[in-house]
Amino acid sequence: QVQLVESGGGWVQAGGSLRLSCAASGRTFNSYVMGWFRQAPGKDREFVAAISVSWNGGRTSYTDSVKGRFTISRDFAKDTLYLQMNRLKPEDTAIYSCAASDQGWVAVGDPRRYAYWGQGTQVTVSS
Repeated sequence: QVQLVESGGGWVQAGGSLRLSCAASGRTFNSYVMGWFRQAPGKDREFVAAISVSWNGGRTSYTDSVKGRFTISRDFAKDTLYLQMNRLKPEDTAIYSCAASDQGWVAVGDPRRYAYWGQGTQVTVSS
């Protein structure tokens, strides 16, 4: 098992930046594909970004709406996943959760492939 704890959420004006962190503990961090998802009030959970294990070349995937604005990364020495969010928009407002998958680099946008989830952190972007 792996335990995940997010931090770094908060309030920011449109155009601003935030960096989310997800600290992992338990099984080897590098065993998992890691992802970020978000859920806005009244909406379904939405894939944001994912990053592969190191021996898979550090591949990344993003949903179209965040490409060019968000960057996912991971620090294997610190067992921590990050999401750098720049040029934030009000429509980015949501609870952001990190997740871990041991299903490999397949359908990484499908939340059903992730067995472990953090508790989430609120991101609010005002216009």
